Amino acid sequence: MRVAVVGSGPSGVYTAQSLLQQDPEVRVDVLDRLPCPYGLVRYGVAPDHEKIKSLQHTLRTVLEEERVRFLGGVEVGAGGVPVARLRELYHAVVYCVGAAADRRLGIPGEDLPGSWSATEFVSWYSAHPDAVADGFLRGVRSAVVVGVGNVAVDVTRILARGSAELSATDMPQAALTALAASRVDTVHMVGRRGPSQARFTTKELRELGSLPETEAVVEAAELALDPDAADPSGLPSAQRRNVDVLRDWAARPPGAARRRIRLRFFLRPVELLARDGRVAAVRFERTAPDGHGGATGTGRFEEIEAQLVLRSVGYRGVPLEGLPFDPARGTVPHRAGRVLRGVAVAPGEYVAGWIKRGPTGVIGTNRPCAKETVASLLADAPALARREVPADPLPLLRAAGAEPVEWSGWLDIERAEAALGAALGRGGPVKLPDRAALREAVGGAGPDRRHG
Repeated sequence: MRVAVVGSGPSGVYTAQSLLQQDPEVRVDVLDRLPCPYGLVRYGVAPDHEKIKSLQHTLRTVLEEERVRFLGGVEVGAGGVPVARLRELYHAVVYCVGAAADRRLGIPGEDLPGSWSATEFVSWYSAHPDAVADGFLRGVRSAVVVGVGNVAVDVTRILARGSAELSATDMPQAALTALAASRVDTVHMVGRRGPSQARFTTKELRELGSLPETEAVVEAAELALDPDAADPSGLPSAQRRNVDVLRDWAARPPGAARRRIRLRFFLRPVELLARDGRVAAVRFERTAPDGHGGATGTGRFEEIEAQLVLRSVGYRGVPLEGLPFDPARGTVPHRAGRVLRGVAVAPGEYVAGWIKRGPTGVIGTNRPCAKETVASLLADAPALARREVPADPLPLLRAAGAEPVEWSGWLDIERAEAALGAALGRGGPVKLPDRAALREAVGGAGPDRRHG
């Protein structure tokens, strides 16, 4: 069996791992449109979260297995290797392409300069090759982050962190320089429901209260609006711990810290307001609990000044040309991981991860998800293996226009990032900032200071 796994993030690598464990002869090519592996572990986990980023070591072990081959820089679908052609080159193809788009707020002013998705901001400080140019923090004193999940906590924390604390991370030099010059002194993290419904984890939340020269502020009156926060005894333990932290912060007297993180609840954004052609404030409607875990509008409004607005309200899958797609769910239709074309199973086509189940769960949730898909694939294996495929698909991928970066090329990139970090005196590797720099590093070309 020759299997292609499209996507080298956790779901893709766990799929490859599960295949290796259950089939002693399978050979797996892990394809990724970027020249670097690890997906959101490299380009989504905050640079100051070294423990979570260390998951790369686990993923690396799988990608270095003898029966696995990493092929980076291979686009599949529009502008790349067609899905139909990929299907001809392998006995089976598993798509683990995630959910690359952000949900929108759908309110007036959302497209004003200064209004971004949290993913765009994360991509910038993570050196994602598709990141937009710098300019997030120019002229910003007050920022609003819409959302109360862990991604919202991440971007809030990065906005409030000092550059000295981030210097030892792999954050690209341009982002570090911009954050060092930042004049942001207030970050508002805002949820439309109450604190008992917030999606962040307690560990992430507590970090906001331990940042140097930064004060976490919670309004006791907003906590009181949430019946479950007023009496958290009936909440699950994780939510109860969140509420305990927030109640502790609400009880503290005001401090004199240089920066403030203000956690706000029961506010729904209704409009982004402009001044001089860019965002200047967010207009919110006060909400109230509806008794069913949601919130309803009250007709009362409040404006919060902001020169930067980051929305962090969830992700959506995007269509991959050649694969069926359910626009309502933002996923590929499937049955236990088997891709459905209409009502029929498409032989040899599978999905795992967020494109299969939607953007739910944590990194570890991808393990059982991948195992289910692999179980379906291996159950189909006797029929799939009867079809002849090329002994080695790589020359034919190149003939289709792909320029794969193999594992040795990725090791070149790692060495170049280590050299760049040493040249900048950063104490560790520093990410190369764009595709040109990454491609230049492949083959051993060393970085220079212009890559910063």
